[in-house]
Amino acid sequence: MGGLGEVERPRRARSELMLREMKPLPVDSRILSLAAQIIESPDQDIPVLLLKLKEILITASPGSNESKKIKQDLYYCDLVQYCLLVLKQDYTKVPGGWTTAAQIAEIVSQCCVGLEVKTEREEFYNKLLPSAIDSLLFLGRRLQAQFARAIKDEKRNEFLHCFRTVTDATCWLCRSHIHLVENVLQNKHFQQLLTTDDVETTIQILSLLQNILRTNGKALIQITREALHFLLDELIYKISSTTNPARGNATVKLLLLITESDAQLVVTVNTRYKGLYTLLIKQWTGKGFDKNLNQLLDLLDAKNSNACETQRLHQAACMIQASWRGYQTRKRLKQLPKTITILQRRFRTKREQELQSLKRQREEEHLRQQLQLQRQRAMRLFHERQLTLLEIVHAGQVDKHLHEMREKAALTIQRYWRAFKARRNFHQQKRNLKEYKAAVLIQRAVLKFLEKKRRKKHSFWEQPESLPDEQRILLQQKVESYIKLHPASPMSEEMSRELHHQAQEKLAHYMVRERKNQRAKQHREALLVQVHTDVDQLLNAPSLSECTMRDLNVFMSRSVPVATKAKQSHNAMLKYMQWPWWKKLEEEDFFKEELSKCISHVCLAHPALLGRHLSARLRLLDALQIGSSGPISLPPASLVRLSPGVAVVTD
Repeated sequence: MGGLGEVERPRRARSELMLREMKPLPVDSRILSLAAQIIESPDQDIPVLLLKLKEILITASPGSNESKKIKQDLYYCDLVQYCLLVLKQDYTKVPGGWTTAAQIAEIVSQCCVGLEVKTEREEFYNKLLPSAIDSLLFLGRRLQAQFARAIKDEKRNEFLHCFRTVTDATCWLCRSHIHLVENVLQNKHFQQLLTTDDVETTIQILSLLQNILRTNGKALIQITREALHFLLDELIYKISSTTNPARGNATVKLLLLITESDAQLVVTVNTRYKGLYTLLIKQWTGKGFDKNLNQLLDLLDAKNSNACETQRLHQAACMIQASWRGYQTRKRLKQLPKTITILQRRFRTKREQELQSLKRQREEEHLRQQLQLQRQRAMRLFHERQLTLLEIVHAGQVDKHLHEMREKAALTIQRYWRAFKARRNFHQQKRNLKEYKAAVLIQRAVLKFLEKKRRKKHSFWEQPESLPDEQRILLQQKVESYIKLHPASPMSEEMSRELHHQAQEKLAHYMVRERKNQRAKQHREALLVQVHTDVDQLLNAPSLSECTMRDLNVFMSRSVPVATKAKQSHNAMLKYMQWPWWKKLEEEDFFKEELSKCISHVCLAHPALLGRHLSARLRLLDALQIGSSGPISLPPASLVRLSPGVAVVTD
């Protein structure tokens, strides 16, 4: 420990200088505090203080920016370098013993993995990382020696656990920096670890070698020939001198990995170790790892050396196919519950349909039996009635009575048949009437749409195309020439008065004739409304079995159905007039039709009002044509109350 202190004095001075220089930088306060404690503490307490680095590293998630910043602070504060120097001291008298050394080795691996060095990159990659590998392997050799000297099982297990921790840290560091695999294979401490005879540590070293070769298999070609021959000699010695299946399995896997990495290595192994093929067959066949052994034998066989690449590709294809089949199987298994649910739903649906069909068949069979029983019962009653009549009626009157019974039966059948035919025709006419009304409604909507489209196309606001000046002058010349050729004839004042008087008489005759035509048209419309009212009342009338005396009074009176229809039309018109303006934009025809129906029904119920309301109806229709989006204001005197809820617009 005293030697370490003398060696570390320059390092401590450098650390103090760097701490002074880095104080202005945003360095983690925990790292600065720990560095100050290490500088001020004695040498035997330094390993225990370095264990606090693990708590600092755990606080940040791996791969995050915070974790990278902490590792950079540890590196630039020389705490990583300090850990590497501490690994080479003796831990026999250090608190925690060799467990503390294994934890420091794990801390070194964590600090170097994922560390991004911005300055002095060459020093980090070419000096610090190889030094870290050397320190880890040196610590592993010392742990292996302690394990070999230990007698108690507890101590052996403790040293073996520490040895595994160190090898895992080395493997993790090599996976992050693959160029370190060459340093591991050529390191003298690693070669000494490989020559050990302990089964536990040998298996652990072989596992470490297998993991780093999977990371960088090309390192075997880049190392020196002596290091490669030493590695192969040691592996061949282990597989030939041991009978332990675990050790043999690990060695066979490692040889298979080495030979698969490069074809030249296969030639080297066959040339340097000519009896290896026979040794593997005799000594290791049937030991539980025949698959790897057979692959190694196929590679070492001189006859199959040309087919090695084909065999490797075949194995890769088989692995890809197995992975694909496994994926498809998992996918089908994942969709299996949904498929089963669909199958169960369809099965239940089909079973329900079968049960419904069976139930329907049973009901039809039961109905058929009931009808048959009713027919038999009716036939039996008929025969009994005939026998009774034969006993009561005189023998001379039997034929006459039977003839009357036949006529009654024929009349009953004819009556039922005519009623059935009339009902069928009525329903057919009712359906045809609905279709006719639907067709009229559709035609009205289409014609209204076409009219709007035509008005929009031929808008009055469109300015006419202006005539060119030449054409305007030409037309003006034609008009002047026509006026010159056809001058207006002179007319005296008496002739003008006579012509005006004739025009007034013709206009008066035309107005009288037009008024008569309008009255006749109004009368025709009233008759049509009366016919439509009768048809609607008949369509909406109840059946004869449900008819009451009140319904009969409606049809017996002439004015009651008309007044009822007028009331309905008037209520519909009032409801329409209460709608907001945006709802009446597309309902102009509806308002006109309801207004016409209302006035027609009222005038039909009161013929005296027919002439009085004609001019008011025409003015209302003219007002609707001018603009019906807003409400129509009428004076209070224009409403004549006829009955509760019925009114008509008058002058």
